[in-house]
Amino acid sequence: MNMHGTSPGHDTLSRLPGLSRRLFLGGTGAAALTALLAACGTDTPATSAQSGVKAAASAAPKRGGVLRVGTPPPPTKVDPVTMYDGSAIAIVQLVADYLIWLDKDFTLVPHLAEKWESQDGGKRWIFTLRQGVKFSDGTPLDADAVKATFDRLLDPKAKSAALSAFDSVLARGGVSVSGPSTVVFTLERPFSDFPYLVSAGNYNTVILKKDYTGDFTKSPIGTGPFLLKSYDLSGGASLVRNPSYWREGRPYLDGVEVKFYADDQADLLALQSGEIDAQILSRAQLVGPLKGAGDIVVDQVPATGLTAFTFRVDQPPFDRKEVRQAVAYALDRPGLNTTVFEGIGALGNDHLFASLFPAAPSDIPQRAKDPAKVSALLGGQKLTFPLTFDPPTKDYALTIQAQLKEVGIEVTLDQRTSAEFYGGDQEKDTPWLFSTANLVGWAGRAVPSQFIIPMVKSGGVWNGSKYANPALDAAADAYDAATTDTERKAQAEIIAKALNEDVPVVISVWAGAIRAHNGKKFAGISAHPSNYVDFSEVHTL
Repeated sequence: MNMHGTSPGHDTLSRLPGLSRRLFLGGTGAAALTALLAACGTDTPATSAQSGVKAAASAAPKRGGVLRVGTPPPPTKVDPVTMYDGSAIAIVQLVADYLIWLDKDFTLVPHLAEKWESQDGGKRWIFTLRQGVKFSDGTPLDADAVKATFDRLLDPKAKSAALSAFDSVLARGGVSVSGPSTVVFTLERPFSDFPYLVSAGNYNTVILKKDYTGDFTKSPIGTGPFLLKSYDLSGGASLVRNPSYWREGRPYLDGVEVKFYADDQADLLALQSGEIDAQILSRAQLVGPLKGAGDIVVDQVPATGLTAFTFRVDQPPFDRKEVRQAVAYALDRPGLNTTVFEGIGALGNDHLFASLFPAAPSDIPQRAKDPAKVSALLGGQKLTFPLTFDPPTKDYALTIQAQLKEVGIEVTLDQRTSAEFYGGDQEKDTPWLFSTANLVGWAGRAVPSQFIIPMVKSGGVWNGSKYANPALDAAADAYDAATTDTERKAQAEIIAKALNEDVPVVISVWAGAIRAHNGKKFAGISAHPSNYVDFSEVHTL
């Protein structure tokens, strides 16, 4: 996910700037933040072990063993500052750590920060670091390293993939220290979900040494559970246990071997043959049929990734709300979920509040296929339009084309290479932001504002629909500043109803996340809504 202005964390198999379609993620339902403003942590596990083997649940974890995992090769340099693909993120997450981990239910889990609190109505945030943590080269973790990490991410020259996540919230110069263990973030405006922006939910925010120069695979220094011993783009990566990891007794494994496979099929065959023990990025359409077959365990969790079916509301034919609504009522959403997502997703309702988000409205009727309403909304007029997309969303495009044809709407498919689709001038002609209608895969986010601000606020950096609604803008700002669940739900309802009514984007399905592994050999491997990895709890059986 290149968040410095070239993409939204889009779904791209070519691994152009953007998250993998199987990642995050997502990227991503937030727990009520008011209960977390002064969170304190202990050495509790960051994720719960779910292997599918019930007998292992009560057994004492075994130590030792090497976990072999498969994944595609990273498309670019493995650099925590600029990385955007699932494979690079996984390797970095094994070696480096965050202030806050994001659990599989989007709970904020204290890691390098043991507590945090807000002041000045959510405009100022104070983080207290965990004592005794050291980088793998023996250097103590301190506030200066944390400040340097975020200064680096906020520097446009660094081309950080996290930069746009902080847009309008945290600017360069907004991070300071108050003693060796206290970091202060002074925001541009109140933002009550700010801890999510410095958590794993913003995956580039792993804490690095103050003098980090961008050579991560050559000098892989972090505070995570493993040490990177070797990295070879043609083969994979080898990691061993970090003996000075801050969580005493973890990890259980001796190491992790990461093997790169050119495509999903090769990765799957390696899992089935026993060449690897687990996948990092499982594809639902491939591993879904393996559920309950042999030794393969397929774990799945709800997630917040989506494919945005976007309309240009500033030009015909989608400058009329009724036309956009007609397309929304023409879709068979359960059919899309089954065909494209193997049924593991949750139905969307044309707004940006997944059911995982606590503030998601529950009183907006679920939009369903209604041919009679489609006809009435179009008023007998023929609707034909081009749909622009890149290869990762081809199945989605074909399914939409077939479904709309059933109600008399003709869609001409305009497939571009990923380079073409996301190329061009981001200000005036890139297809993914300027075509009549298009499909863009968005990685899951931990909080709805990470969708709303760039996608549908007036002038949003990735507002491909060119939608502008002052009432929505005001509600979005009020949502970000809200400090109670009641306030937040009230603003969420305004935003959701506006989007559901105006339909600048159709959100048909919220993608789930899935991960396959050998359940007879290892426990503690589970799916994550953002496809993140925490192998510190994994152990042999």
